[in-house]
Amino acid sequence: MSLRQMEYFVAVVEESSFTRAAERLHVTQPALSHQIKALERTVGGELLERLPRGVLLTPMGRAFLPHAERSVRSAAQARRAARAAAGAQGGELHIATVHSVAVGVLPDVFAHWRRAHPGVCLVLHEYASADALEDQVERGIADLALGPVPERWSGPLVPVGEEEIVLVVPFDDPLAGRSSVALHELADRAWVRCAMEPVVDGRPFLDGICGAAGFEPRTAVRTEHTSTAIRMAAAGVGVSTAPGHTVRGALGEDCAVLSVDPPWLRALAVFSRVPLTGAAAAFTELLATLPVTGIRPPHPTAASPERAYADCGAPPAVVPWENARR
Repeated sequence: MSLRQMEYFVAVVEESSFTRAAERLHVTQPALSHQIKALERTVGGELLERLPRGVLLTPMGRAFLPHAERSVRSAAQARRAARAAAGAQGGELHIATVHSVAVGVLPDVFAHWRRAHPGVCLVLHEYASADALEDQVERGIADLALGPVPERWSGPLVPVGEEEIVLVVPFDDPLAGRSSVALHELADRAWVRCAMEPVVDGRPFLDGICGAAGFEPRTAVRTEHTSTAIRMAAAGVGVSTAPGHTVRGALGEDCAVLSVDPPWLRALAVFSRVPLTGAAAAFTELLATLPVTGIRPPHPTAASPERAYADCGAPPAVVPWENARR
């Protein structure tokens, strides 16, 4: 069984066609069919059901596919790592992150990177949930991830800072002239909630943190995206939460951004399956040293999601925002 055979098999599955897979791989269809048959002889059975209008996975093929995909991706990652290991001089670096970090943090970082390392292409993979980051790194799709600190991670992990979670209100709101607000002052307010709001111990974060402050948040609107929630808040529909780096200075004069007192902070880290070398190490160092609006330097214990609950003004019964997994 060879890596090439697994690459051919994965291509046929992804294209649902021997013809299209052969075109994609730049080989003849008979050569592709020969390699697939050789692979099937090696594993001891048919992996694909050949149909007049395409192919389907057999039960054996379904069991074999995730292992083949992992092998192909690991090989691709190994090639990228080898090319980038010599002082970050070439190749590609695949980075997984959540959408808010991609929008609010990485543009400036990528601009600095391009000036320092023009030979290394950065490939960004964006996800709505932080849970997806661990999966993408484990599967070898991304060389490293930048996002909230994982609850459990056995590989290299480097704290790079903390993002502040802020409140958004209209520019003419009575609180708009202030820089911060205590959560209990919002007990009578309506809230705009986002589907991507973190869930902590099976409970939406805002429900838990407001409960600790003595009230239940009154939801006016639920949206699919943070950007929509921010615009709703600016229009006066209700108070919204968002990472500070996504909203500060970005909305003009139609809204105000308030910190919570004490602040809500979430630790960010770079994590990978393998030691950070070459381009990966250089990128991580840049993140840790480059001043970025809305990102604070790492807390001495920021690498752990079990940081002090006081950051959110919550008693130990409530897990702070930084422990949230989305």
